[in-house]
Amino acid sequence: MALAKKPVNGMKDILPEEMQVRDYVMNVIKETYRSFGFTPIETPCMENIGNLSSKQGGENEKLIFKVLKRGEKLNLETAKEEADVVDFGMRYDLTVPLARFYSNNSNNLPSPFKALQMGNVWRADRPQRGRYRQFMQCDIDILGEPTNLAEIELILATTTTLGKLGFQNFQIRINERRILKAMAAYSGFLEEAWDSVFITLDKMDKIGLEGVAKELEESGFEKESIEKYLDLFRKMEGKEDVAEGISYLAETLGDFLEKEAADSLKEIASCVNDTKEAEFALVFDPTLVRGMSYYTGTIFEIAMPEFGGSCGGGGRYDKMIGKFTGKDIPACGFSIGFERIILLLLESGFQVPGQSEKIAYLIEKNYPAEKMAQVVRQAQNERKNGKQVLVARMNKNKKFQKEKLTAEGYTEFKEFFNRD
Repeated sequence: MALAKKPVNGMKDILPEEMQVRDYVMNVIKETYRSFGFTPIETPCMENIGNLSSKQGGENEKLIFKVLKRGEKLNLETAKEEADVVDFGMRYDLTVPLARFYSNNSNNLPSPFKALQMGNVWRADRPQRGRYRQFMQCDIDILGEPTNLAEIELILATTTTLGKLGFQNFQIRINERRILKAMAAYSGFLEEAWDSVFITLDKMDKIGLEGVAKELEESGFEKESIEKYLDLFRKMEGKEDVAEGISYLAETLGDFLEKEAADSLKEIASCVNDTKEAEFALVFDPTLVRGMSYYTGTIFEIAMPEFGGSCGGGGRYDKMIGKFTGKDIPACGFSIGFERIILLLLESGFQVPGQSEKIAYLIEKNYPAEKMAQVVRQAQNERKNGKQVLVARMNKNKKFQKEKLTAEGYTEFKEFFNRD
């Protein structure tokens, strides 16, 4: 029986043409983030299953690829529950690993610490356009900064990066978990029901106001609370300007909304709009929830019209590190949807700018061995001059070989025959 040649469902092979784009994008991301003072780190691809299943990752905790115990520790005959056979899991994001990393290494790190982390994560999700079971994440986080300077720096660094990649006229949608809670409390929902309400609200872009109303009613909530809640969103339509939207809610919600939360969002918007370099709109979105339950304050998301959905997001998670150390540390992060960015670039026919000239030396199969050093020396000299030179044997079907190399960006071919 032949071995399977296709990759596992939800994962993919990356061909050279895409790999060139990925390398370029990764370099732009790293260089831009470094210019903002972020420092690269790396964490393992596996974490203790208890860390990943600590009720902080929302729906992602249902998508963990779990790793069986090994050797003598794995005893299927005596196992009675999952904990008897599983001890590790593949990370589903980079935030939980970062919190563990910081908790373990904070004595050796500056404060505040600006972390840059790029790496694969794994989710047992249903594959679809721009969504895989193994995918690259690019995160920046600021740990130890309690003020909204963290949010401002994260938004500016992320949008500057997207601008350098050629994206424009996208949106950064922004909200605050404390605003979500204030709106729910004002409407009469009990605190223990807020998470359920937010899960339904998060579907607003898919099922609309009427769909949210129907689902909340089916969940047993009072019609009066539902109507009061949804009326807030109806009256917020058209108020995408952060200052305008926040001012309306502050006046409507009164004491339910913390003044500090409202003022903070206004300050973030004012500073970002005054200093941004990329072409984008910062938009207040009171329906923005973000599924991770670890968020405690500001939340934001990248919306691109070309994709029709989120291309990244993040927010403040001030309580996560305390789960490891017993002492809360302010933390805020932003993640770019790397795979979706790559998808959009490839679909637009993106070409990597400033590439070195690529030359292919094609050598006939029976080319004399005593002359080979001359060809290789010639290639070496061209490489010293900044050119990319491929030295390869000439295929029988030379035309097809050249077509494939041309697709990889080779613009010049030098052929070496036995008769030369």
